[in-house]
Amino acid sequence: MLLTGAAVSQIGAQVTVVALPLVAVVVLEASPMEAGLLTAAETAAFLLVGLPAGAWVDRMRRLPVLIRADVVRAAAMASLPLAAWSGSLTMAHLYVVALVTGVATVFFDIAHQSYLPSLLLREQLVSGNGALETARSSAQVAGPGLGGALVQLLGAPFALLADAIGYVLSAVFLRGIRAPEPQPAPAPGVPLRAQIAEGLAFVFRHPVLRMIACATALANFFTAMLMAVQTVFLVRVLDLPPGVLGLMMSASAVGGLAGALCAGVLARAVGQARIIWLSTVVTGPFALLWPLAGRGASAVWFAVASAAVFFGAVVYNVAQVSFRQLLCPDELLGRMNATLRFMVWGTMPLGALVGGAVAEAAGARAAVWVCAVGLLLVPVPLLASPLRRLRELPPAPAVTG
Repeated sequence: MLLTGAAVSQIGAQVTVVALPLVAVVVLEASPMEAGLLTAAETAAFLLVGLPAGAWVDRMRRLPVLIRADVVRAAAMASLPLAAWSGSLTMAHLYVVALVTGVATVFFDIAHQSYLPSLLLREQLVSGNGALETARSSAQVAGPGLGGALVQLLGAPFALLADAIGYVLSAVFLRGIRAPEPQPAPAPGVPLRAQIAEGLAFVFRHPVLRMIACATALANFFTAMLMAVQTVFLVRVLDLPPGVLGLMMSASAVGGLAGALCAGVLARAVGQARIIWLSTVVTGPFALLWPLAGRGASAVWFAVASAAVFFGAVVYNVAQVSFRQLLCPDELLGRMNATLRFMVWGTMPLGALVGGAVAEAAGARAAVWVCAVGLLLVPVPLLASPLRRLRELPPAPAVTG
């Protein structure tokens, strides 16, 4: 039920990856900076509520948090086609919806990563995370193509209904889970600030977690730059219609699906520690193909680059997320995941703003060049960590209060 809910919500979310920027760029004629602001608004919640969200999630049962977050996201997304139908859709409305869905996504993602270990045995976590990544990557193959078709058929604002429906279906499937989940034991007299500090200390004291956070923060900064300008680049520079844009993004997601299917095999073949840094070293240079894409047939280089980079990113994520879940005691999972999310997703609003500013000043292709070159820096923290000398990950250190 968890896997099915993740799959249907991800299909809707991937429609939005195509449709929401097109609402801004095509319908509301947003500038590159305004498009960057929209991407920043989608990810700002990780900076605003990321750390306290982890402490709150550790105080609650995680399944109800997942369901409520889906309901909030469905309501927010459904408001956009309603506004378009009434003729009152504005960029301000897009920004508000992006912020609201971002806050709900913070709680959903933290609770989701913290809930999985309660459903599976610890030795099943790599397979479980691989299955969830397979569902997400499959949605990223089908969703953008569906999104492009819906945009051409219904218009960008009304295509967003698919996302709202996906969140509703996800909530329905999650409500069908019957596995018992005990209420976390209260921590009387322990203030929220102290619980947040405990999560921060757990991450910062661990040499591998600390470097994983640095590498992922770099990757997300430059990925957010790309997210902020890719629709402007593909529509205004490469002159792609919405349907072709969606198909190109679907084709690039094939790499992510392949990565999800291969992650467990690769981790066993080369080692779970080694695969974390090796996946970024091997696939990162393909990002240089992004800015080399042109009009016509050469636009395919954008999809090829995305497929390769996404393959490496998914392999990396399966390995490092599984390690985090294995390493951390259950009572700290929410705060540990929140701390990592705060650090690695908190760079995304800044990356989106930088991407929009560079595109505004020097053009979308220049912004894509900066993103591509920047991704080459991602392996540096990993290679400077103990991971470089390890095949398998080290045992977890003792947790001190």
